[in-house]
Amino acid sequence: MKKISWNELEFKYMKTDKRFVSRWKNGQWDQGRLKSDNHITLSEASTALHYGQQCFEGLKAYRTRHNRIQLFRPEENAKRMQESCRRLLMPELSVEKFIRACELVVRANEYYVPPYGTNSALYLRPFMIGVGNIMGVKPADEYLFCVYCSPVGPYFKGGLKPVEFVTSDFDRAAPMGTGGVKVGGNYASSLYPNHLAKKQGYADCIYLDPKTHTKIEEVGAANFFGITHDETFVTPESYSILPSITKQSLLYLAEHYMHLKTQQRDVCVDKLNEFKEAGACGTAAVITPIGSITHKGKKHVFYSEDKVGPMTMTLFNTLTNIQFGDLEAPKDWIYRFD
Repeated sequence: MKKISWNELEFKYMKTDKRFVSRWKNGQWDQGRLKSDNHITLSEASTALHYGQQCFEGLKAYRTRHNRIQLFRPEENAKRMQESCRRLLMPELSVEKFIRACELVVRANEYYVPPYGTNSALYLRPFMIGVGNIMGVKPADEYLFCVYCSPVGPYFKGGLKPVEFVTSDFDRAAPMGTGGVKVGGNYASSLYPNHLAKKQGYADCIYLDPKTHTKIEEVGAANFFGITHDETFVTPESYSILPSITKQSLLYLAEHYMHLKTQQRDVCVDKLNEFKEAGACGTAAVITPIGSITHKGKKHVFYSEDKVGPMTMTLFNTLTNIQFGDLEAPKDWIYRFD
């Protein structure tokens, strides 16, 4: 077993001891098993390789101050994967099997769940791929469902800091495409725009709505939110936006813990001055504070380019305190291991 310097842990892949693998064949899933090998052997004709028939999820296991381990809202990840599977004509996995697989992986890799107080967690990556010998463009006859894990450090090593973004002329997804499900093709199409944004000195790009290019949709691989001057938590609503579990959680916390008004509506890129704070949210970083957005050469600064806004910081602290067990969670948000 490898020795880990927990306080030096980065947000990158580390091979752990076990992962879960289950196969769908002849119309049903097998029981699945844990295995040590972190490689998968595929047919060269697998649909995942040629037609992008694959989807995935991301969630974390946290260690509390009482040394207990818990998952954050795994049922929501299971339901979102079911939606992705329906969209790509892949066999759905029950919520129970999804959570059981995650628990088996965490238990088998308990050593890799970082200690409380390191601001680190065990990242879980469930995914499903179409496999087998398929020549034409059609769904596969066989599928693999797998869950692997890796301990990850905090996304921001130097602490939470605002970052700069620039709008992109490229589209992340088509208006009635796969933008609302978590599939690899959405991320493949984002690689080049991300590359261009970083070449210009930005953290990432912001995608506008694919129909009119006038409304904010996604911030890189994360959801956008803003806090208006009258203290309303606003996040975009669109068929081509991935329904983020972190965003759903922040909407609830903003309303019930911080007593803010909340809205899911259009966010026009030429009306950014309605917001005093803004951020991006997702499983990896939880919240990325947005210092500024540059659109068509014009730079708009929110709360500050070097300081995190108070509302954004409160949302971040509230959510992470729930995830690490320091604050009582809303009903059914936490899955605790015995």
